Amino acid sequence: MTKGSVIVEANNLAASYAAKVVWQDATFNIKAGEFIALLGPNGAGKTTLIRLLLGLYKPAAGDLRIFGSLPTRGTSRVGYVPQRRPVDSEVRIEAVEFVCLGLNGTKWGIGLPRKTRDEREQAIKALKEVGAGELAFRSLGELSGGELQRVFLAQALVGKPDLLLLDEPLANLDIRRETELIHLVSEVAKSQNIAVLLIAHDINPLLPVVDRIMYIVNGRVATG
Repeated sequence: MTKGSVIVEANNLAASYAAKVVWQDATFNIKAGEFIALLGPNGAGKTTLIRLLLGLYKPAAGDLRIFGSLPTRGTSRVGYVPQRRPVDSEVRIEAVEFVCLGLNGTKWGIGLPRKTRDEREQAIKALKEVGAGELAFRSLGELSGGELQRVFLAQALVGKPDLLLLDEPLANLDIRRETELIHLVSEVAKSQNIAVLLIAHDINPLLPVVDRIMYIVNGRVATG
């Protein structure tokens, strides 16, 4: 997409669980190639916003458009890294196979040999792009937290998305790993003109790369 073009547009958007309004009257946009930090206290509704963008929830009110259309589940144009959860040391799936799920995770059965080979090549390329090429044939269960985050990022990027959603990717990382991951995401996003929306609790590590801040608090969404 052309840098600076609007890819997400929200007008008077509201989100709710059952009868409880989480936040409302949100009007904002996200443009191609920009890096936005999404901040706010626990329970403010940050992850809810990401789920709306993924098409997992429907707005309680207002209008939300991505690429000019209503959000839909499973589009390759949106990459997503959910909140990181511990990976059991017994998990034997190799990193390259996990990244391949970003290409074929919605399909059943055994793929054709040539197609499977092409997908593995794409997965290895995505791992190399995030500096994790050497992890391709290692099991997820033996990787460190920082290594896992690179693998998860590769899976989100392998489909060549235009929008990348990251839900607290810095959680449980030390300062050095935080800095490495932030700059890695920024470099990949700039080189591929990907818009980034990243949930965090602290803006300070993001200051060198962030273009705008979106803040959710007390039922309102503000940008600046």
